[in-house]
Amino acid sequence: MSVRLIGANPGLTLFDAAGERTAFASVWRVDWSERGPGQAIVVWQAGEVRILTPRPELGQWLTDEFTRHFPEVAGLPWGTPAVTHTAVRLDYDLARGVRAQAADVVVEIDEPLDRRLIRVPEFDLGGTPNLLSTVYVPCAEGRLTVDGVAVAGSPQVTHEPTTSSSAFLADAEVWCRVDVPS
Repeated sequence: MSVRLIGANPGLTLFDAAGERTAFASVWRVDWSERGPGQAIVVWQAGEVRILTPRPELGQWLTDEFTRHFPEVAGLPWGTPAVTHTAVRLDYDLARGVRAQAADVVVEIDEPLDRRLIRVPEFDLGGTPNLLSTVYVPCAEGRLTVDGVAVAGSPQVTHEPTTSSSAFLADAEVWCRVDVPS
């Protein structure tokens, strides 16, 4: 098994009153990876995908190899992402939440509800199985602002059988490629 990435990946999916997804944001803090360290925000809204990062090659890799295959975006129209070369400001506190800002995008996830270790032995990333281990922190609140305007929608929070939320922190995250025997 080879380690591909170590870092954090908070996420936010917003839903309207009818339960339809209105937006998705994936915030990346990459401490180490096959492609180096860095930060990125990947946003899906109104059928458009944006990558905001100071390292476009890393942001594209994160989007293509990871984010695009997350269940939160399954079935969404996913065209060629627009890449914005920009700094990402990340204020991250596991006790309070995260605020990430890049260019005209702000992602806020807060009010942690729980903390637990999750291990997925064969997370399917586009046909490539990966081991995922992360500390999952579901949160009560989450907001996405684009160009100063709040995107409509709110996170979905459930409490049965355990507390889960479409607004969450994910830290101590490790992705490993699962070596498949030939």
